[in-house]
Amino acid sequence: MLLSITEVQHIAHLARLELSGEETNRYRNQLSAILDYVTQLQKLDTAAIFPTAGGDSNGAELRKDVSSPGLGSEILLRTASEKQQAQYKMPPVFE
Repeated sequence: MLLSITEVQHIAHLARLELSGEETNRYRNQLSAILDYVTQLQKLDTAAIFPTAGGDSNGAELRKDVSSPGLGSEILLRTASEKQQAQYKMPPVFE
């Protein structure tokens, strides 16, 4: 299915692209090839293929979503270069 120059220009206008004559011809060929490939894909019989809604089609079980205690502030403040009243002390962003 070869697109017309007018169709390619319309698509370029919708995408807010300014194409030169050479670019219009190149995109015409590329878009036509993509549409031909989509036409081939539409001819495939997918009736026996189970639809998947995500990437986990192998049946892997996810871990349980269980809350656990976090690290205490004394442990976290060990990495602070400066601290003040049990909080990180940061240099001011604006003077």
